[in-house]
Amino acid sequence: MLQNNPELRNLIDQLWNKFWSGGISNPLTAIEQITYLLFMKRLDDLDQKRKADAEFTGEAYVSKFSGTWIPPEHQGKNDAGSYAIDKDTLRWSYFKRMPAGEMLTHVQTKVFPFLKDMNGAESNFTHHMQNAVFIIPKSSLMVEAVKTIDEIFELMENESAEKGQAFQDIQGDVYEYLLSEIATAGKNGQFRTPRHIIKLMVELVQPQLGHKIADPACGTGGFLLGAYQYIVTQLAMKAGAKNVKPDEDGFVRSSVAASLTEKVQATLDSSLIGYDIDSTMVRLGLMNLMMHGIDEPQIDYKDTLSKGYDEEAKYDIIMANPPFTGSIDRGDISERLQISTTKTELLFVENIYRILRKGGTAAVIIPQGVLFGTGRAFVSLRRLLVESCDLKAVITMPSGVFKPYAGVSTAILIFTKIWGVDDKVSKPGTDHVWFFGMKDDGYSLDDKRIKKEGSGDLQHIVASFHSREPKTDSDRKLQYFFVPREEIEDKDFDLSFGSYNEDIYEEIEYEDPKEIIENLLETEIGVMKEAELEKIQSGIVRELLDLRGMIK
Repeated sequence: MLQNNPELRNLIDQLWNKFWSGGISNPLTAIEQITYLLFMKRLDDLDQKRKADAEFTGEAYVSKFSGTWIPPEHQGKNDAGSYAIDKDTLRWSYFKRMPAGEMLTHVQTKVFPFLKDMNGAESNFTHHMQNAVFIIPKSSLMVEAVKTIDEIFELMENESAEKGQAFQDIQGDVYEYLLSEIATAGKNGQFRTPRHIIKLMVELVQPQLGHKIADPACGTGGFLLGAYQYIVTQLAMKAGAKNVKPDEDGFVRSSVAASLTEKVQATLDSSLIGYDIDSTMVRLGLMNLMMHGIDEPQIDYKDTLSKGYDEEAKYDIIMANPPFTGSIDRGDISERLQISTTKTELLFVENIYRILRKGGTAAVIIPQGVLFGTGRAFVSLRRLLVESCDLKAVITMPSGVFKPYAGVSTAILIFTKIWGVDDKVSKPGTDHVWFFGMKDDGYSLDDKRIKKEGSGDLQHIVASFHSREPKTDSDRKLQYFFVPREEIEDKDFDLSFGSYNEDIYEEIEYEDPKEIIENLLETEIGVMKEAELEKIQSGIVRELLDLRGMIK
């Protein structure tokens, strides 16, 4: 979070203002152009660091900027060699030193086309970058943007060194802050998920190397990145990494620069799958993951609720914060989805159940209305979770968690798929459901979301979840407790925390009304006596003053 770093926030605000005054007033267009520049900068920095690490360890490393590059329109032609460009001239550190006019032309005609093509014609990244355009209109804006981004990265490096926070986490905070400035945030129900909530959910499901991990509404890829960083941290710790310290929210995350073999890196790259229906978000998600060291992210453009999406029983882990748009056109909904509704918050959860493998686990953010809605579709979904899954946990969150985007009250569902879509359920998959009522996520619950001391309930949730036990977690006066399936069934599968929590009310003893009246009368008489005394005293003082005047 950048609330406690005003200098960094001010630089980001300056960058926004420069784009606005430079003629790019559409916030989504601005964030896309800024992301391209951040990507260029980070790509160069990562390449330089990997090159230095390889020289230190003696390992082989092929730089993305070694050799020459031929623009796609000339590739395969007889005279292609005459159009070859030295890749080293396409680095950020090279073109930032060029004169203003030359820099803009160089980036427009060489650097940006190279970025779009650098992963090869068959690359998913290249495919989604085909329609991307670099539209910074003025050389002065280009120079100012490059200068400001250099300053931002320098501050991020200092912040990382001084506070011990991983650089990629600070960069993620910067990127989230940039995204929060988009005026269209919240459009179609899309809200950025706070990074500490992502880390919480990852800690609860604990993805492992080799798991197929998906987000069917991935936006900028936050959950995929969270899973990647968790797995890399676990690998680093198993390899004996030292000085791995908890971050400001109490979560342990090591640097992505931790040594990974080519096999492990390839496994990770192929394990993280994301889909989104917004082509701009797909590009932003691809670049976000690549800036964090994932060379070939698997993010694609697809409506996972539509008839064109046919994946089923494929993933080991699913984490998602699907959009809550209210409803979609019934004619567009996949025929595989059986719950009769057009509400996306219900359809996404059913779809997540369908694409989980048996034994696969999901962590999904939903609006709290899903927990207690009385409509047939609401009850059907909750029945599905209780009977066909092991519904492990329902964690309710305070309404301020998604501010400044929205004040909606949300909850996290954790469930493991037990029965398949076509299985005849012989017995319910859930024996008990664990409830936790989060009150504090470690940040203020207003629009400013200022970091507070400690991690709030976050670490308490993680520890309590992994040590939960139905026999001992039975006191419903506490913040967490188990409820047996039979009781939930009796309440029409109601999953709201308040339906089972037994609040403790402090008994207050009130005085007898007669005594209260008598006390009030005594007080009033006392006030009147004081006023009368003051009046008498005032009269005596006046008489004494008059007497003194006569003597004189």
